[in-house]
Amino acid sequence: MPGRVWLQLNPGVRLKPRRVKGRTVIPLTQQPGTTQAWKIVIPTTKSNPEPRSHEGHEWLYVLSGRMRLVLGDRDLTLQPGEVVEFDTRIPHWFGSTGHEPAEVLSLFGRHGEETHTRAIGDSTPH
Repeated sequence: MPGRVWLQLNPGVRLKPRRVKGRTVIPLTQQPGTTQAWKIVIPTTKSNPEPRSHEGHEWLYVLSGRMRLVLGDRDLTLQPGEVVEFDTRIPHWFGSTGHEPAEVLSLFGRHGEETHTRAIGDSTPH
């Protein structure tokens, strides 16, 4: 029927925040091997970006704060409501800029999950 919206709640999704590399990462989906949705809270930092690359594709939506994205030779600042998507084989790094943390929604596959949401030495599936 046109205009109808179907909503299926997933009681199996448990919002369990974790700290990874100084960031708070919160899984919003739990289907292994598929595109994953995450909320990432990025504290302010004055550290130098260390761009990395990996297989896959990434999509980021800024909820609050200001997010700095270094993507190849580009250095961008995104505001709340702005979105970016890119091939993650391009070296990239993102962090908060300004005086408050940045909160972003992120969609990525298995390789992005391994890069952005696992602590060093953590081999458990998430």
